Amino acid sequence: MFDSRDITMEEKHALAERFMRYAAIGTQSQEGHTETPSTECQRELARLLAQELTEMGASEVFYDERYCYVYATLPSNLPPVSPEQLTALPDSAAKRRENPAPIIGLVAHMDTSDAVSSNVVHPRLIEVYDGNDIVLNEEKGIVTKVSQTPDLTGQKGKMLVTSDGTSVLGADDKAGVTAIMEVFAFYLAHPEYPHGTVRLMFTPDEEVGNGTACYDRSRFAVDYAYTCDGGAVCELEYENFNAAGAILTIHGQNTHPGSAKGVMKNALLYGMEFHRLLPERETPFYTEGYEGFFHLERIEGTPEEAVLEYIIRDHDRNRFAQRKELFAAALRTMQERYGEETFTCVLKDSYYNMAEKILPQRHLIDNSVAAMRAVGVEPRIAPIRGGTDGCRLSFDGIPCPNLGTGAYHYHSRYEYVCVDEMALAVRILARILGRYAGYTVSDRQE
Repeated sequence: MFDSRDITMEEKHALAERFMRYAAIGTQSQEGHTETPSTECQRELARLLAQELTEMGASEVFYDERYCYVYATLPSNLPPVSPEQLTALPDSAAKRRENPAPIIGLVAHMDTSDAVSSNVVHPRLIEVYDGNDIVLNEEKGIVTKVSQTPDLTGQKGKMLVTSDGTSVLGADDKAGVTAIMEVFAFYLAHPEYPHGTVRLMFTPDEEVGNGTACYDRSRFAVDYAYTCDGGAVCELEYENFNAAGAILTIHGQNTHPGSAKGVMKNALLYGMEFHRLLPERETPFYTEGYEGFFHLERIEGTPEEAVLEYIIRDHDRNRFAQRKELFAAALRTMQERYGEETFTCVLKDSYYNMAEKILPQRHLIDNSVAAMRAVGVEPRIAPIRGGTDGCRLSFDGIPCPNLGTGAYHYHSRYEYVCVDEMALAVRILARILGRYAGYTVSDRQE
C-alpha cells in the first residue's frame, strides 16, 4: 500500500471498478440555481457513498439530506492520552479530539461539469493503453487523437478510463472521491497502520462555485485539509486566482429599423462597445501561469436588452483590485456616453488566493512533497488557474492545498483518468496521514 512498486493489476481493477461505479451516476450541477444542491441527480451518488462508508465501518457517517453533503470520520488509532492533555489542546471538545495529532480533512466534490450537455455517462475501461488514438465513439466519429493530446504519450502501458465521447467522464472530481474512499477502506481494514483522526467531506455544486456554501463546520471539524481535485498525480497546488464575477445589464430602446435613425439604442452593440474598452489580449486565450484575465462567459439578448456575464481573475490581490477598477471605469465611460440608466452592473467577489492562508502552515506543502517523493512522484507545484473548495475553506480557517488525482482534460468529452496514477494518489494520501500521526497540534501551529 505504501510502496509504488506494489501496485498490482488486481488493485487497479478494483480501483477502476469503484471509479466507474461512481462515474456512471450522472451528477451535473447547473448554474443559476439559488438552492443547494442545484440538481437532484447529485443525491444518488451522495446516498451511495454514505451507504458504502457505513458498510466499511467508518464513524460519524452522515448524509445531509437538505444540502447533499456527505461526512464521515476515520477514528484515530494512536495511543490514548489523559483527559487533561486533551483539554489543554485548542477546540478539543468542539473538534472531538482523540489525541494531540492534528485532525486532517479530505475533500472532493461529487458534482460534474455540464460543459458537455449529457448527464448519461458510459465509462470505458482500457486495460492496457497501446499508445494510439482512442476511438471513443465510432458511430459518431469521436476520437481522442494523440497529436492533439500530448499527455497521452506518457500513458502507454497504463490502465485508463474514458467516456464514450457523448459526455464528460466525471473524473473531475470522482477520481478524488474514489481516492479518498480507498484511503478510508484501507485504514479501516488495516488498523496496524497508525493515523490520527481523519474526516472526509464530499460536496455538491463545486463546479458552480457553491461547494462549501452550506457545509457544516461541526461535522467537518478539522485543523487542516486537502482537496483531491487536481489533474496529474504530480500536481500540488496552494495558489489560486482571486476571483470575481460581473453581470452587466444593458437597457436599450428598440424600434423598427426602417425608422430607427436617432432613436434606436441597440443594447447588443453597446455591449460590444463596452467589451472593446477592456484589454484585448488579457483574456484566457492569451494568458497562462500567474497572468490574470477578463473572460466574457456569456452574452445574450436583443436590441431592447442585453446581458453580458464576465469573470475577472488575478493571482495578485493588488492587480485583482486594479482589474475590478478597470472594469468599473469602462462601465462609467459607457454610462457617460449613453446615460447612467442604460447600464447596470452587479460585480461580486467569489474567492481569494488561498496562498496567504496556506504559506504560514508550510508543513502542509512539505508533507505533500515528501509523500510524493516517497512513492516516486516528483512534485510539480503550479498555481491553479481557477479555484477549488479549498479556496473558501482556507479563508474559513481550514488551510487546504490541492492534490492531483490522475485525471486529465477536465470539462471535456475527452476527459480520462489514469488508474495507475489514481493508485499513486491513494498512496500519497496515506503517506501524508502517516506523517501527521507523528505530529502534535501544538508543534504544527506556525
